[in-house]
Amino acid sequence: MLRQLHKFSGLVAALLVSVLAISGAILSVYPSLDRAGAVSIAEGQTTVGELAGRVAEAFPGVEQIRRTASGQIIVSHLENDRPVTVTVDPVSGQYLGGYERSGFERWVKNLHRSLFLGDGGRIVTALGALAMLLLVLTGLQMTARRLGGWRYLFGRVRGSRSQRLHVEMGRLAAAGLFLSALTALYMSAGTFGFVPSKGANTLDPTVELNGGPHMPVEQNSALQEVDLSRLRELTFPNAGDPKGTFELKTDGGAGLIDPATGDLVAWQDRPLPQQIYGFIRMLHTGQGLWWLGLALGASSLSVPAFSVTGVIVWWRSRQARPRIAANSTAAAADTIILVGSEGGSTWGFAATLHKALVAAGHKVHTGVMDDLAPTYPACRRMFIFAATYGNGEAPANARSFLKRLETMGAPPTFPVAVLGFGDRQFPKFCQFSRDVEAALARKGWTSLMPAETINRQCPQEFARWGQAAVGEEVVLDHRPATPSTHTLTLISRRDYGAEVQAPTAILRFAIPQRSWLDRLSRRGWPRFHAGDLVGIVPPGSAVPRYYSLASSTSDGFLEICVRKHPGGLCSGYLYALRPGDTVAGFLKPNPEFRPRRGKVPVILIGAGTGVGPLAGTIRANADTRPMHLYFGGRDPQSDFLYQDEIERWLGDKRLTSLRTAFSRVSGRSYVQDRLRDDAGRLRGMVAGGAQIMVCGGREMAAGVMAALADILAPTNLDPVVLKAQGRYVEDVF
Repeated sequence: MLRQLHKFSGLVAALLVSVLAISGAILSVYPSLDRAGAVSIAEGQTTVGELAGRVAEAFPGVEQIRRTASGQIIVSHLENDRPVTVTVDPVSGQYLGGYERSGFERWVKNLHRSLFLGDGGRIVTALGALAMLLLVLTGLQMTARRLGGWRYLFGRVRGSRSQRLHVEMGRLAAAGLFLSALTALYMSAGTFGFVPSKGANTLDPTVELNGGPHMPVEQNSALQEVDLSRLRELTFPNAGDPKGTFELKTDGGAGLIDPATGDLVAWQDRPLPQQIYGFIRMLHTGQGLWWLGLALGASSLSVPAFSVTGVIVWWRSRQARPRIAANSTAAAADTIILVGSEGGSTWGFAATLHKALVAAGHKVHTGVMDDLAPTYPACRRMFIFAATYGNGEAPANARSFLKRLETMGAPPTFPVAVLGFGDRQFPKFCQFSRDVEAALARKGWTSLMPAETINRQCPQEFARWGQAAVGEEVVLDHRPATPSTHTLTLISRRDYGAEVQAPTAILRFAIPQRSWLDRLSRRGWPRFHAGDLVGIVPPGSAVPRYYSLASSTSDGFLEICVRKHPGGLCSGYLYALRPGDTVAGFLKPNPEFRPRRGKVPVILIGAGTGVGPLAGTIRANADTRPMHLYFGGRDPQSDFLYQDEIERWLGDKRLTSLRTAFSRVSGRSYVQDRLRDDAGRLRGMVAGGAQIMVCGGREMAAGVMAALADILAPTNLDPVVLKAQGRYVEDVF
């Protein structure tokens, strides 16, 4: 419901709220300009009577003195029977300059208030403010839910660049946008009489006056008692009008003053509704709080960017969901595929399976998980593709699946297989698919095979799952959209591991050159960091394989570690390369797998080729931030990758400490053993805020997580909590 409300409000009101935000940001500058042009005075420095006397002497035809919220003193007077408005010095009353709001300011203000449409436009702008308020509230709720709760609201954001930018700007601007929208709604309600804005006027204009000649204004005792810092407006009586009075408005109220005696003949305290409305108006406009106006204006400037990134995220989500060809009805299908997807990428995998099964002669129905039906008359098997949203929650089109399942009667006769999709960087990786599997088991559904998971939309993992799940000669060749590739030329290689049956190479490529035009248009090979991914497209395949980078742009080369796997198409292809050979590749940013900013220690844990991005991280540590490496291999004489560099980094303090473990030597050990040996030191570093980065195979990563869970148990911390805080990140393959 929250996501639908957020999406609907954003798409419908994107242009309106952008216009209101931009015009509001422009108007927010004027209070600070007014404040910069005002002469400041201290409380008690002068009185209204003193200033009024000096102004009356300098401008004989004075009609009104007004003090703005920024402190400017504005005098309206008649000069040669023409109305003139000027600004004056608040102490001397001397002329400072003419006063006239610019035509541009008035134009922007009318646009902001009513879109030049009168009361109808004011209603539209009020609806825009309501849409903005809904977007802020639903956006914050969705962000908190996605990151694991309100306490993680400012945690590390994951996702595409547009998604991250959308969330990060939202968190920064939310308070300002909330205040702007809420105050705008209150002011709109006051304009149309839904809330009181002025209060009752109880001043009696028919009060009895002395009727004598007007005394000099500087001698008026009532005006002498009012400090100038409290003045809002003073209106002078007509010189020849015996019934005329001074009309005084201050922060505290309004009154009438007899110009002949200087007596205050009527007074009304400022009504509470007027005080509330004035306070709300000050918060909204920044008049009187120039610094707040600038802050709200800065928040408003994010709205157009919100609109763009929001539309991009929505459009990509729509584009990611393919049109399913030859989609049989649920009643006639022998195979049912149910999909739960938030961003839409899971639909591509479902479409690949659907197409392959149809080609094999099956009748297949693919639909959303929320469309789970009570019966499927012709079904012989079911596949459930379940992505996980945020902190272990169901995606948008699967929110009702578990409730529907609970209301169903006897379990069906056909078996079901659950496949989870997610990202291991999230603390509750594929949690929703596990919840689905557990719910199916409780209801007595037959399992076709144990639930499996796909990390970061890996086509290879999907193909392996397909071979086990489909049970027939069906090839699942899923081909996600591949960016345009660049030619990478190998310039050097170092070989390891042949003696321990783990042939491995460190391959160093030249960075593709970019012309000045490429840089200007942001084309060509982009900047990269250790831990980002390079996609390699091997000959004879359209499916890229991803390798973690062991270098950064500043190193001047692109480096990866490759272990040759038996029958591995891409690893065999890369391992056979010789200097001068070229490959086709593209960059895929992986900002989640980087050290956090700051000076806290970083604990690096890697085995085999997993040390690659960790080595690149150490190489980039020119500031000698504390970094501690735990490295696992088979034999130090054969596959101690980066040994020479590591010794050099220990010497120049880029690396603080090194602990190694080798499994094919006497006294064999693994990195988990070294972690347990250093349990006390690790607990101290983690308690002090250290970050943990793990890179390597799935089994190794699971063993490291289990060991650290035991090590950190006395501190009431564990890897799951650290993941939610962005302090435990993995690159697992």
